[in-house]
Amino acid sequence: MKIALAQLNPTVGDLDGNARKVVAVRADAAAKGADLVVFPELFITGYPPEDLVLKPAFQAAARARVLALTEEFNDEGPGVLIGTIWAEEGKVYNAVVLIEKGEVAAVRYKVDLPNYGVFDEKRVFATGPLPGPIPFRGLKIGAPICEDIWTEEVTECLAECGAEILIVPNGSPFDWKKSDVRLNVAVARVTESELPLIYVNQVGGQDELVFDGGSFVLDAKRRLVLQMPQWDEQIVVTDWTKTADGWQCATGNIARIVEGEGAAYAACMLGVHDYVNKNGFPSVVLGLSGGIDSALVAALAVDALGPDRVHAVMLPYRYTSEASLKDAADCAKALGIRYDVVPIAAPVEGFETALADLFEGTNADITEENLQSRTRGAIVMAISNKFGGMVLTTGNKSEMSVGYATLYGDMNGGFNPVKDLYKTEVYRIAAWRNANCAPHAKGPAGIVIPENILTKVPTAELRENQTDQDSLPPYDVLDDILSCLVEKEMSVPDIIARGHAPEVVKKVERLLYISEYKRRQAAPGVKISSRNFGRDRRYPITNRFREDMNARPASAASDKANVPKTGAPRADGGEVV
Repeated sequence: MKIALAQLNPTVGDLDGNARKVVAVRADAAAKGADLVVFPELFITGYPPEDLVLKPAFQAAARARVLALTEEFNDEGPGVLIGTIWAEEGKVYNAVVLIEKGEVAAVRYKVDLPNYGVFDEKRVFATGPLPGPIPFRGLKIGAPICEDIWTEEVTECLAECGAEILIVPNGSPFDWKKSDVRLNVAVARVTESELPLIYVNQVGGQDELVFDGGSFVLDAKRRLVLQMPQWDEQIVVTDWTKTADGWQCATGNIARIVEGEGAAYAACMLGVHDYVNKNGFPSVVLGLSGGIDSALVAALAVDALGPDRVHAVMLPYRYTSEASLKDAADCAKALGIRYDVVPIAAPVEGFETALADLFEGTNADITEENLQSRTRGAIVMAISNKFGGMVLTTGNKSEMSVGYATLYGDMNGGFNPVKDLYKTEVYRIAAWRNANCAPHAKGPAGIVIPENILTKVPTAELRENQTDQDSLPPYDVLDDILSCLVEKEMSVPDIIARGHAPEVVKKVERLLYISEYKRRQAAPGVKISSRNFGRDRRYPITNRFREDMNARPASAASDKANVPKTGAPRADGGEVV
């Protein structure tokens, strides 16, 4: 038996385009002698389709597209195991369909619907019954769908019903700090069932989510016999033989899984590439300030799209230093992108003149600083409107957490590649890019972010001699506190117990809460952490809750009995208890 793993990049809602990929891949797999081709979860519709699932016209169109494939595959070629939504008797399921010799030979439904973090499947799908195996050319296939292997119930049922191989279609998003959690979960299911397992994950960007691929095969002895690379669309044909000990897979290529800064860079780059291209933008434009965030965004954009599709604009004012002018120009030159300078003195002063009578008798403050940022935002948006390029915004997670950003100013934009990166992570990933090239990067090798940008004190340059640390704690302190509050949901006393000053922790907590209204209006951005703003962390804007910093730490031994049991972060944003 030859089974092809189709690690591909679908587009949500593009039923015809996704189906064309199925046809092309099946033909390729047939030429390689494949008996079966396996596609990722919900491949026909794209994943995740969210509330499109609730639309009757979409349900009907998806079913019609699958039935059209049965007509096209009315031959002796490979069978196709493909994910799609499937409406039946007034319910809609997350399903996998086997197309064999011109007909829908089997349909199986997802049982364990994830409803945490980025997932909302119970909102749109009905829970399927426990499945039995799918008979296919003498092989009994168990087809648990993604979440179905995170607990033992579904695979246990399949094993007891005679399944011989577990084939798992997945839509598992990337999390840059995971190691091999997915592999460990798969190993657990193999251990319990004593069955080999094929794990097929999609690759590509869908709005904020990025899927890294990384499909693999485990044999019944828990050995990794195939590891496909991340970030690539690939079709790999695996060779299986039935023996007295069950089905055995011939060993294939074992690709290296990239982790750390390299993985984060690849994820952000792919997120930009697919958001821009799938939404039909010809190019992107961004304000290039001479700071680290915009420099990293420019590098990501060039690597994702190519230098000819990236336009950088420097928007200087009286507080813009000569060093920033030089750094921005050097960065643009190193990346090989179009670079224009548009001074903003005249429009800023025009606003100040228009408001002079109304502001008479008041002192200059943050209002005038924000006018600079909003003028820049208006100019970049005008360039976007005139020439069609989408604006990339450049605020990092540290700034978005505490509101160190201006609505309708530097927050203007259609997409933010670094939205889920803390400032300290931005520095590390920028340094990584200067020393490395990501796979498929379209930008130049070598140093593309000038060293001075990496070493100078960060500043918004909205007033004389301003630095970020005038308003914020040092970024290593700020980011540790934010990570405790956002990703770990630690109590204020526990964060103080880590050695942070109580007044600093309380200040950061307050800024985090009161900035929620800004985050609700921010551009979408690549999710790469276990808990991003928007899809994962959904806090109310109106919120008066503040912690008592004098309370006993939740980690205190006497309080442990009262602390809810939690688990380690899971690869797809959930938890393993």
